[in-house]
This record gives sequence, structure tokens and C-alpha cells, in this order.
Amino acid sequence: MQFIADKPWAMFVFLCLTLGLAPYTPPHLWEKLVMLAKGELRRPIDWFDLCLHAAPWVLLFLKWTTTWR
Repeated sequence: MQFIADKPWAMFVFLCLTLGLAPYTPPHLWEKLVMLAKGELRRPIDWFDLCLHAAPWVLLFLKWTTTWR
């Protein structure tokens, strides 16, 4: 967790706004979450894509939790 705590906030926000939301109309992560809720994530590439676009948001959450202890 120290690795995440040492990084600047701007890096995580930048990752969320670029990789976390791209493509922007509509956000790809949102599409994948809707597919997950409907049970339509079947192919391995869809799972990989969900993890790829969700990773910046998970890192931002971890940064927030390590900062505000």
C-alpha cells in the first residue's frame, strides 16, 4: 500500500479520466458494468476489458483509503 500512497493524486485522477472512461460516449466501463449486471459478460476479452477499465478506479479508491486513515 505504500507504493500507492507515495504516488500523487493527479496521476490517479488522470488515469481515471483517460483509461477509466475511454471511449467517452458512453463510457466503456459503464457499458461493461451494465453487461455484467445483465449476465452478458461471457467472453474472456470482455472480462479483461472490464478489469482494464476498472483498474484506475480501484487504484484511486485505494489511494483514497490509504490517505484518509
